[in-house]
Amino acid sequence: MQSTLRDTNADLAPLGVMHLRYIEMFQAILQAGTLTDAASLLNISQPAATKLLKQAERRLGFPLFVRLKGQWHLTPEGRLLQGQMERIFEELRDLQRLVSNIARADKYPLRAISTPTLANAIIPKSLTRLRQTLGQSSVELSTQHSPEMLKSIILREADVGITLQELSHPDIRCEHLCEGPLVLIAPKDTWSRTAALQPISIDSLANSTLLGITRADQLGRQLQAYLEQLDPPARISTWVQTYQIAKDIVCSGEGLALVDPFTAVSAGAELQTRVVEPIMKINLYAVYRADGPLNSVQKAFVQSVKTIATELISFLRNRERRLHSVQ
Repeated sequence: MQSTLRDTNADLAPLGVMHLRYIEMFQAILQAGTLTDAASLLNISQPAATKLLKQAERRLGFPLFVRLKGQWHLTPEGRLLQGQMERIFEELRDLQRLVSNIARADKYPLRAISTPTLANAIIPKSLTRLRQTLGQSSVELSTQHSPEMLKSIILREADVGITLQELSHPDIRCEHLCEGPLVLIAPKDTWSRTAALQPISIDSLANSTLLGITRADQLGRQLQAYLEQLDPPARISTWVQTYQIAKDIVCSGEGLALVDPFTAVSAGAELQTRVVEPIMKINLYAVYRADGPLNSVQKAFVQSVKTIATELISFLRNRERRLHSVQ
């Protein structure tokens, strides 16, 4: 926190006489387009907004905006300040969020956050297990992709995050929970019953048409790099953002997809699944702040996620043996 405040002060130094209220006014005019609407955003009167803008421009010694056809537009000087002003404003908003979240943190025993894929595949059963352990504890659950999750935990908007990506930050602890295999999913009846009982070599996917996970995802980038090394490379027909979306598209009968083991286990009877060899490890992590221990409810939640995830992976790995016993 001290680092952030020092950085903010350093940013303010070049602006000299720019008060924080002037920065709020600057951003409000950019967002609203008129002084009247900017005043409404700031919950002040239009004359007060006009006075505030004039004060800022007088102290700076140059105009920030010019009015054209009823709309306010940045002057060349204002455009030079825009990037730095927006960065300072964003840091101030983060500071306000952090203060608010510190004040309310003790009112919520568990504020958990998960990636969308895991929210479907693991979290419901984990919460059920948590209820069995602790009873009716208060829970707030939200979903975000891993980069946004990291920021939410740093700003204390969430206490524990569950993700397939190892997140690195000096204020965050990333706890490895378990690992599972990469899985290929396909519409039902793609393979014979005998073939479906066996693992599949990733080399056999050469020249195949697959659904691809966006390169913004760390695991998606690793998979794409692997597929590009096949001879000939696998072809990507459609790019999607999450493994859950990939599963839903495959369920509709469209192509094949490489997914994490938790998505694969949750696929149901609409799909066939085969473990990919050589096994590419898919890791599950819990992330939380490093500045203090988890409370008893948070610890119980992490343990519930670990237990459920381990059971699902065991179910997947033992699938062939169970299916053979049925025959």
